[in-house]
Amino acid sequence: MTDLDIARAASPKPIAEIAKALCLPEEALEPYGKLKAKLDPAKIPGGRKAKLILVTAINPTPAGEGKTTVSIGLADAMRRAGASVCLALREPSLGPVFGVKGGAAGGGYAQILPMEEINLHFTGDLHAITTANNLLAALVDNHIQQGNELKIDPRRVSWRRCMDMNDRQLRQIVSGLGGKPNGMPREDGFDITAASEVMAIFCLAEDLSDLKKRLGRIVVGYSFAGEQVTASALKAEGAMAVLLKEALRPNLVQTLEGTPALVHGGPFANIAHGCNSVIATKTAMKLADYVVTEAGFGADLGAEKFLDIKCRAAGIQPSAVVVVATIRALKCHGGAKKQDLGKEDLSALERGLPNLLRHVKNMKEIYRLPVVVALNRFSSDSEAEIALVTEKLRELEVGMELCEVWGKGGAGGMELARAAMALCEERSEMEFSYPLDLPLEKKIEAVAKRVYGASGVSLAPGVRTELRRMDALGPLPVCIAKTQYSFSDDPKKLGAPSGFTLQIRQVRLSAGAGFAVAFAGEIIAMPGLPKAPAAEGIDILESGETVGIF
Repeated sequence: MTDLDIARAASPKPIAEIAKALCLPEEALEPYGKLKAKLDPAKIPGGRKAKLILVTAINPTPAGEGKTTVSIGLADAMRRAGASVCLALREPSLGPVFGVKGGAAGGGYAQILPMEEINLHFTGDLHAITTANNLLAALVDNHIQQGNELKIDPRRVSWRRCMDMNDRQLRQIVSGLGGKPNGMPREDGFDITAASEVMAIFCLAEDLSDLKKRLGRIVVGYSFAGEQVTASALKAEGAMAVLLKEALRPNLVQTLEGTPALVHGGPFANIAHGCNSVIATKTAMKLADYVVTEAGFGADLGAEKFLDIKCRAAGIQPSAVVVVATIRALKCHGGAKKQDLGKEDLSALERGLPNLLRHVKNMKEIYRLPVVVALNRFSSDSEAEIALVTEKLRELEVGMELCEVWGKGGAGGMELARAAMALCEERSEMEFSYPLDLPLEKKIEAVAKRVYGASGVSLAPGVRTELRRMDALGPLPVCIAKTQYSFSDDPKKLGAPSGFTLQIRQVRLSAGAGFAVAFAGEIIAMPGLPKAPAAEGIDILESGETVGIF
C-alpha cells in the first residue's frame, strides 16, 4: 500500500475528540471541517510545561532518512507507553509536493491526517503568508509610482515577491514594463514562500502584537540618501497583520493513531530557519507532558538554527535530541551506488559513518544536550552493519535504538520512546555555538568551523561591509543558507568533509525576523523543478479522488 492508500484506509477521530483529549477549552477550538481545527492560544490556560524532544537527522541522501516519519512514530510510541504527548511540526510547501521531495506528512503507518489536505492547501496559512508578503511589495512599488515621498531608490529595493511554488523563471525578472501607467521599471524577483522573511517572522512571533512589531521592522530598501526604508514607514504592518491574523493560530490535526499534532509554519532549513512556529511549540508545551518536534534537513541546518535562533528567541531548550539515520543513507555517504544500497557493504558504511558521528558529537559536545540515535531500519540491513553502527556510537557513549515505525506505527518505536523519555530526565544546560555579542562575521566563522568542520570562511566582495552595517543594528543571530546534502557548501562533498573554506557570496538583513541570512555556495531562495517533477504523476479521477501524492 502507498502512503496515500494507508491514509485513506484510516478511521480518524473527529477533531473535537482530539481536542478533548488535550483538555482544550471549547472556546479555544475553531473547527475547519471534521478533521482540522485552529486553536486560539490566548484561550488556553498555562501551568503545564512539557519536556521538548528535538528530532533531527544526518545530511539527506537519495536513499532517504525519514525524520518526519520518525517524529510521528516516536510520538505515537510515547503515547502507547502511557505518556501525555503532542507533536509540533512544520506545514508542507506546495513547491516540494509538486517538485521532487513530495509531501511532509510522514509515511507508512506513521502519518498525520488528513494527509492530502495537509500536503495541499491545508488551512490556507501559506497562502496568507504569500499574500501578506506581496501586499508589501505592491505598496513599495505603489509608493514609488505615487510621488515617492520617502525617496525610495528603485535601484535599491530589496523586498522581493514570493510564491509557494518552485519556479526558476521568476528568480530574476524586470517588472514595471509597459510605460508610466504600469509603474517604474526595475529589477525584481521572487523567492519561494518558505524562504520569505514574512514566513520567518510568522514562525518567530510570540503573538499578534509581536507579529505587528516585527512586520513593521522589515527593511524594504534604501532611500537615495542611503537610509533604510521600513514597512512601518509605508504604514504596511497593520494590513499585513490583518491578512495573517487567522493563519497565526496553530492548526490541530492527528496521527493515524490519534496522537494530537500541531502543524504550523513551514520555513525550509536550507534557505531559511527550518522550524515550526514558536506559537505552536509553546502552545503544545502547555497541553502535554512531552512535545516532539523536528527541524528540517540535517542537524547542521535545522537543528543548528532551532538551537541558535529559535531557542534564543523563544527562551526554550530541548530536553533530548533524537538523530535519525539509516544504514542505506550512511552507505550512500560512503560512496555506495544507489542500486547497491540493499547489499551488505561494511566498507561503505564505515566510510559514511563519520557523517552521523559528527552530527551526534555536535549535539552532545557543542550544544551539551543528551542524544540518542534512531536507526530507521530497512529489511536489507544486516546484523553486521547494525553492530558496526552500534559500536561506533558506543565509543561516543551514545545509545542507538532500531526504529520500525514506517511499517509498524507506534509499536515499531517503543524502545526509542523509552530511551528518549529517559534522556529527558537527565539534567542539561544547553549552550549555543556562538555568543550573541560576537560580530556577524565571527558568528558565521563559529558555525562554519565548529558545526560544519570548515577551516575558514571566504566573503565575496562587499559582504564584509554589509555585515558591519548589520552589526550596527545590534546583536543578531545568523541564518546560513547552504546545501542540505553536505556539511560544506558543495553538495558533492558527502560524509564528513573538513578543511574546506565556506564561501559566503551574499547576505540579507531580516530585521523583522531578527537575524541575518548568509548565502553559502550556490544556494538560492527560489528552487526550480526537476526534470521529472512530481506534478506529472498527480491527477484527479472522475470520482474526485486525487492520485499521485506521496
